[in-house]
Amino acid sequence: MIRVVIPQHLQTLAALGREIELDVRGPVTLERTCDALEERYPVLRGTFRDRVSGKRRPFIRFYACEEDLSHEPPDTVLPDPVTEGREPLYVVGAMAGG
Repeated sequence: MIRVVIPQHLQTLAALGREIELDVRGPVTLERTCDALEERYPVLRGTFRDRVSGKRRPFIRFYACEEDLSHEPPDTVLPDPVTEGREPLYVVGAMAGG
């Protein structure tokens, strides 16, 4: 089981709490984690990634173990503390402007 923390607006959209536990099969990558989120919570489809291209949406960021993983390839395996459930993967809605 891995833990995923999602932003407030997506919590509201999917009627979920702050942290979600997911069972991700195979190597735990960003892509497989997003697949598992969208499969378990269909209302979240298209919120993290573009439905057609599969690319991360511009204002969504992924963080794990105090590292920004947003620009890593989708098949990058997540750090061990995340895959072991000791640390969460954070999905953050970035803001622009001032």
